[in-house]
Amino acid sequence: MTSVMELSREAFEDLVAEALDSVPPELTAHMRNVVIVVEDDAPERGLLGLYQGIPLTERGDWYGAVLPDHISIYRHEILRICDTAEDVVEEVRITVVHEIAHHFGIDDERLHELGY
Repeated sequence: MTSVMELSREAFEDLVAEALDSVPPELTAHMRNVVIVVEDDAPERGLLGLYQGIPLTERGDWYGAVLPDHISIYRHEILRICDTAEDVVEEVRITVVHEIAHHFGIDDERLHELGY
């Protein structure tokens, strides 16, 4: 049986914050009505992050008075697939960027082409 990486929730949240800080300010300045949260458990095995909302590219004049978009980063799933602390840092960064890209309207196919 393979051992699973362990990392406290607080330390994991710090990694998510660092990953968010690594996103260029030119992009984060355009992030509107979105929250990013760490959740321990994913709704399905293998899901590292999830974007739920209306991408910026689909918002029109009608957009207003809506709940924020929601990005979840799943701690246990990321830790489950990583072998080292360095792997965790990299996977958190990739996952955060991937989910933020969905907020900007970039689909999974294009993200995979870009390495995310």
